[in-house]
Amino acid sequence: MSEGRAPVARPVGKGPDRLKKRKQFLAVRRGEKRRGRLFLLEVLDREDDLPPRYGLTVTKKVGNAVVRNRIRRRLREAVRVFAADDMKAGNDYVIVGRQDALGATFDELTRELSRRIRGAR
Repeated sequence: MSEGRAPVARPVGKGPDRLKKRKQFLAVRRGEKRRGRLFLLEVLDREDDLPPRYGLTVTKKVGNAVVRNRIRRRLREAVRVFAADDMKAGNDYVIVGRQDALGATFDELTRELSRRIRGAR
């Protein structure tokens, strides 16, 4: 058994939905951009009360498929475990991963993601 931090159990319920269509990702580009060292967060207020939605993307400039997938997995887990509670209903979020997200500690990644989602600079 590995020594380390136990996964945090989230309450059973409806978490954020995923953005899946290109059209949805492009729509979010019209919204606010919150730039950071680890990722770019784009936020669009849909002006409704539906659950929040999020999407992840990592461009080919970041690295090969293995590197991009590792960054995506880290960001997806950070959203699932920590940042989903910070997302506001009626908003769409697109997280554009950067190379530094791979080298950052998971705690640093989750703190930065939660801070950006809440809107802090």
